[in-house]
Amino acid sequence: MSPDAVPRDRLRELLDAVLGEENTSLDAMAEAAYVSPFHFSRTLSSGAGEPPVSLRRRVMLERAAWRLGRGAGVTEVALEAGYDSTDGFARAFARAYGHPPSATSPGAVHRLPAPNGVHFHPPVNLWVTAREPSSPGHDVVQLQVHHDVADTAALLDLAVGLPDDVTAAPVRPGQVVLSWDGPEETVAEVLSAIVWTKEVWLASIDGADQPVRVTRDLVALRAHHAEVAARWLAMVRTTESDGTWGDRVIDALCDPPESFVLGGIVAHVLTYAAHRRLVVRAMLRDAGVETDSGDPLDWIARRSAE
Repeated sequence: MSPDAVPRDRLRELLDAVLGEENTSLDAMAEAAYVSPFHFSRTLSSGAGEPPVSLRRRVMLERAAWRLGRGAGVTEVALEAGYDSTDGFARAFARAYGHPPSATSPGAVHRLPAPNGVHFHPPVNLWVTAREPSSPGHDVVQLQVHHDVADTAALLDLAVGLPDDVTAAPVRPGQVVLSWDGPEETVAEVLSAIVWTKEVWLASIDGADQPVRVTRDLVALRAHHAEVAARWLAMVRTTESDGTWGDRVIDALCDPPESFVLGGIVAHVLTYAAHRRLVVRAMLRDAGVETDSGDPLDWIARRSAE
């Protein structure tokens, strides 16, 4: 699998088969998915919690309601929804929405109750509502924080296996990301800065002394990152649960001391960590080392497939 490869999303493929313009029957859906009608129906019903024909009918009715709310004619919308007659469409629409198509008001809500959260999303997309809103990855802050930690760990794993002439060579002479962090001319120095930044801010939040920076020894840095990352994640979780993003930290490690908002600290760390991770990838590619893109969308897809 290439570094950027994302696991195949079979459920998405099955949904595409359900909603294909020409796939108006179970047989047509199954043929588009290259499986038997029995297997198609069983797999989709298990994965989506709704039989394929019912799912298609509901989503097409949602699209019809949206189109009617934007001024489309009943006959036109009925044909688009796959109905042979306006009467049949009107009966199905009235059963679903409690009023005839002609009574659809502009901008009316088009979503119907769904067991799986799969809905029509204008103009031509699907929307899947989360069944568990509090699950990891559904909160944007938690998503970014966890992705940053996981992506840094992945880069450290890659770097540990590379020779020193790749990780310790000054391939970007004079490179400085933030003046107070010093030069970041090597892959090891940039990775060290990602870990160091979190550690310094944690020391400020905890009222601890200035930590000692781990630089050239990537094996030690990888182990150190695991410890710092655990503390960083715990701090973010506590801040989130306590609702203290607006609290301020008086940073005595600065000279003179400065005041920083907790939410701003996390935003700062995420911004420069993301930049540095991309810088590391560019440096590795310049050295002929293949890397992935670091895209959080790919990371989410891989996690979902595990």
